[in-house]
Amino acid sequence: MKSTIQFGVDHLMANFDPLKFGKIGLVSNDAAFTSSGKRSRITLLEAGFEITKLFSPEHGISAKGADGAFMPNGTDLSTDLPIVSLYGEKLAPSKADLDEIDTVFFDVPDIGLRYYTYLWTLSYVLEECSRNQKRLVILDRPNPLSGVIEGPMLDEERCSSFIGRWDIPVRHGCTLGELAKLFNSEKQLKVNLQIIPCLNWQKNMFFNDWNLDFQPTSPAILSWECMLAYPVTAYLEATNLSDGRGSDTPFAQIGAPWLIDIDLTRFSEITRAIDFQPCQFIPEEGKFRGELCLGIKLKVTNPSLYHPTLAGLCLIKTIREQYPKYFAWKPYPTRANPAGTRHLDLLLGVFEAEKLFDLPWNAFLSSVLDLTNTNKWQERVKPHLLY
Repeated sequence: MKSTIQFGVDHLMANFDPLKFGKIGLVSNDAAFTSSGKRSRITLLEAGFEITKLFSPEHGISAKGADGAFMPNGTDLSTDLPIVSLYGEKLAPSKADLDEIDTVFFDVPDIGLRYYTYLWTLSYVLEECSRNQKRLVILDRPNPLSGVIEGPMLDEERCSSFIGRWDIPVRHGCTLGELAKLFNSEKQLKVNLQIIPCLNWQKNMFFNDWNLDFQPTSPAILSWECMLAYPVTAYLEATNLSDGRGSDTPFAQIGAPWLIDIDLTRFSEITRAIDFQPCQFIPEEGKFRGELCLGIKLKVTNPSLYHPTLAGLCLIKTIREQYPKYFAWKPYPTRANPAGTRHLDLLLGVFEAEKLFDLPWNAFLSSVLDLTNTNKWQERVKPHLLY
């Protein structure tokens, strides 16, 4: 079945005159395609849009740079355009970067999770467009995880970082265009902001409803199955467990040399939309590189019914209690957080999050259920929704 989904870039090229935007600086990467499968920046140039400079987020223009690794400036081999890295010496474009640009375009595929950093690159671009009075055009894209929402919200005073600057839920249910509207309003940025919406997408649609080929959005999000599993297992970054990076299914399997068996019966009702099977793997990079890891492979069987944050935290709690001599919290150094400290706090947006796991099971479950509640968010974001 042919897809009817149209991305913002498709909508732009079909309905707007390239000359009205002047000289353009484009924030994008190799994960950005049109709905017909052509690379976004190439197609825009061929259509007559005057792109003079590229800006790349984390993972670089290729979208293949290592997680958290410094990305240098460079030249795009596909277009010969200069690339200014926004995950290298700086996280935001400078005044000099923007001086000879009339309009900034933003076209980066996101996956709908607060700790996925492309969103926060957008937040810095918003601020700099405000400061330098530059027009910002967001070529919107659907949220592959649908419009479903799950907390926790972010403690902005104590847990703000490049994996969560501002107070939104972990699973926000929005497109980047919608969040840009919210930020522009709440932070009073007064950016000359234009959202080019995607077409024929609804909030109840997941990626597998789009009828499009999957394009990896970063090195470890290799497939739709990995993307679905990621919000379950992302919190393992803050532990000494492997999250499957360096294997053929990153995030969709977890393990350690000592993780012989896990009894998951205590929270089987919470994970009824996820199938768990025993597995073995040898990571080629990351934790336990070259070592045989025992563990579990997970497959989301019903995306509409799963609660990934709740499931992921219960999984860590269970492993911690069943393997107290082996399990440990661990720093996770990145370019944006070189020491890697308080990583669980920053992922969850919850101050002293590790203390949650010291609670007895019932108290832990009650606390996590409270944290993942997002009723207030729905009302707050409602005026800014486009779909």
